[in-house]
Amino acid sequence: MFAFLKNKKLCEVYAPADGRMILLEEVNDKVFSEKMMGDGVAFQFSGDTLYAPCEGKVSMIFPTKHAIGFLCDNGAEILLHIGCNTVELNGEGFTCLIEPGARVKAHDPIMKINAAWMKEQGIDLTTPLVITNSDAYLIHPFPNREVDKTMKVMEIIKK
Repeated sequence: MFAFLKNKKLCEVYAPADGRMILLEEVNDKVFSEKMMGDGVAFQFSGDTLYAPCEGKVSMIFPTKHAIGFLCDNGAEILLHIGCNTVELNGEGFTCLIEPGARVKAHDPIMKINAAWMKEQGIDLTTPLVITNSDAYLIHPFPNREVDKTMKVMEIIKK
């Protein structure tokens, strides 16, 4: 039925937390809302733990811990950017649970954050998830909705 997908590797992307998935265009940061970093979606989440959105390798963790890169098995590069302007926190409020180079499976815990403290500081915790090499992929996000960390939110297929 889907013979055109036979030789294409699919990357399934899951919600990194419980909360609400929103359009990338709704993020209050032009770098993401105008898709300068790539196409994707964003999350307004509850709780204090974030989870791996896909199966693959942790390609990088910013020194300020506010962003984590993943390399999916099909070559798609996913950037999970935790909150807006969180780079200015210089790592405060973040506890990383993984290391660069580690293999992860979807739903593995990757980061603890002090969400209550960040909210007290006025931090917008809207979290973009973008495919930084999206030009090379067909990206199929599912509609805006309430999500939990076990829900598939997107499929990425190499063109």
